[in-house]
Amino acid sequence: MSRHQNIALLIAAFLLAYLLPLGTHGLWIPDETRYAQISQEMLHSGNWTVPHFMGLRYFEKPAAGYWLIAAAQAVFGENLFGVRFASALTTGLSVLLTWLIARRIWSDPRKSFACALLFMSFFLVAGQSGYANLDPQFTLWVNLTLVAFWFAIHSVGRQRVLCWALLGFACGMGFMTKGFLAWALPVVVALPYMVWQRRLRELLTFGPLAIVVAVLVCLPWVLAVHGREPDYWRFFFWHEHIRRFAGEDAQHAEPWWYYLPLLVAACVPWALLLPGTLKQAWEQRRQSHSGFLLMWLILPLAFLSLSKGKLPTYILPCLMPLALLMGHALVETLNAGKTTALRINGLFNSAFGVIALAALLFIQFKKTVYQQEPQHLTLAIVVLLGWIATNALQGARPLRFWLMPALGSWLTIALIPAALPNSIVFNKTPDQFVVRHFDELDAATHLLSNDLGAAAALSWRLKRNDVVFYDTRGELEYGLAYPQPKPREIDWKQVQAWMTKARQEGAVAVVMRGNAVDDAYEFSLLPQDGKRYEEGNLTIMIFDRTPS
Repeated sequence: MSRHQNIALLIAAFLLAYLLPLGTHGLWIPDETRYAQISQEMLHSGNWTVPHFMGLRYFEKPAAGYWLIAAAQAVFGENLFGVRFASALTTGLSVLLTWLIARRIWSDPRKSFACALLFMSFFLVAGQSGYANLDPQFTLWVNLTLVAFWFAIHSVGRQRVLCWALLGFACGMGFMTKGFLAWALPVVVALPYMVWQRRLRELLTFGPLAIVVAVLVCLPWVLAVHGREPDYWRFFFWHEHIRRFAGEDAQHAEPWWYYLPLLVAACVPWALLLPGTLKQAWEQRRQSHSGFLLMWLILPLAFLSLSKGKLPTYILPCLMPLALLMGHALVETLNAGKTTALRINGLFNSAFGVIALAALLFIQFKKTVYQQEPQHLTLAIVVLLGWIATNALQGARPLRFWLMPALGSWLTIALIPAALPNSIVFNKTPDQFVVRHFDELDAATHLLSNDLGAAAALSWRLKRNDVVFYDTRGELEYGLAYPQPKPREIDWKQVQAWMTKARQEGAVAVVMRGNAVDDAYEFSLLPQDGKRYEEGNLTIMIFDRTPS
């Protein structure tokens, strides 16, 4: 394909695989409902400085990530598309950065296209592009920091100064999206690289410019949030950084090797190209660009592996250099007419799809996972057949159809949420349940929920932040520790008295998450005279007002 055709394909993939599916399925708990509600609350309250979650102080992240989600909701509406647009946009911009730095390194249109295509079709990248959280945004700022660094050290004059300033801007925005990690990751790459290249003096000369720009970007908000909430920085630094990185009770604690198998899974459907990619990169490590990309991949991965707390999305900033190395190796093998790795990759993926399809049909026959859902089952089969076909084409004719796994990846990511059985969807996307009973819920004077994810969905859909929490605290423990003008949490001992008083003031809507066996006692303490709707492990109860 020509250069223009390559660009057109990437744009079409962005529109069809990234943007089009954004509004086709409900918000997943806990992340999507949380970020939707926090950003909506910013939009409604006009308080763009201090994040609040359902009316309570929420200091786990800075404000800039919420700004983008709130801005998208302001532009596109407080809907599924608006909530997820920031993730799709920032992922798309990371794809653009991949294309730009590949063009700068190799000046080869085919490599630029291959690198961007691979990055855009990595399962973890494509999956997060349609998922409302802060990781795609943070990844964009880290990517921009290191791309600007590469351009800066290969430029002269005014362009070099502008690139260092852009690096500082990206660091500042990364810090205001997710904190101090935005400074640590670029440093662990740039400093060793400049020492290796014997260009430390250049780093010391222009680095302060980037630091000044980063500080200027952050300082207004840093001072503003400190002025409004003096305890913000204590909590954010010690709880969200030191405790999560080194604490024995760190949230999401995982072993040091956690990211190694995850890195392989993250680059599906190209995972079997990984050994050849790393082998070639190591052989070419003395070349400046290969050394830089290896450092960008390995050093942040090692740094993140030292942390006690780990989540899969933390390695997103490591995937751009991997895509660059893999795209370079892929085009080199195509130019040499070598097809073995591509053929094995395609055949392996296709065989995996066949096994998955057979397993799906067997399980459906034995246990009936899809309960009277022929359309969902059919769509799941279509997704798997598309995966099998696209990868089989690469396996059969790797030189002609080398890019087909990308189409399989985009098809899978775009359609799989709509192909899931209701047993999963009903349990994990409570906002859709809320929509189906919106009028009755909206008419309630008081709202009660025993689950933060369901409460956030209820709050976002009704555009209210006054949900009372029934025997649950979780990540709102810090915010609930502050005195509240009205009760925001009740336990088993208080719920009956609270219900009696609340029903004297108006109707009460309760959204419960759990099953009748494990949570029977919680349910038994609630009145039994209300309307009751059930869907999966979610229950909505509407209690009418009672006389005083």
